[in-house]
Amino acid sequence: MSALTKETIDMMEMLPESEQSLINEFVKRVVLAWDPDYTKATPREAADMKRAEEEFARGDTVSHEDIDWD
Repeated sequence: MSALTKETIDMMEMLPESEQSLINEFVKRVVLAWDPDYTKATPREAADMKRAEEEFARGDTVSHEDIDWD
């Protein structure tokens, strides 16, 4: 979590619940305006996907047999 995100959360938690709900709805509207279909990747998600693709290309994978599914 970034320092800015933590600071924002800390400030929101100081507010009464009714104001927190208002801010939550505002954030939802901003996110939907930015990406109405939830298809855009954040910079962190893009970096994670790039790293995963590079690992896969190098053959750095885990077989299903090596996973304890229980």
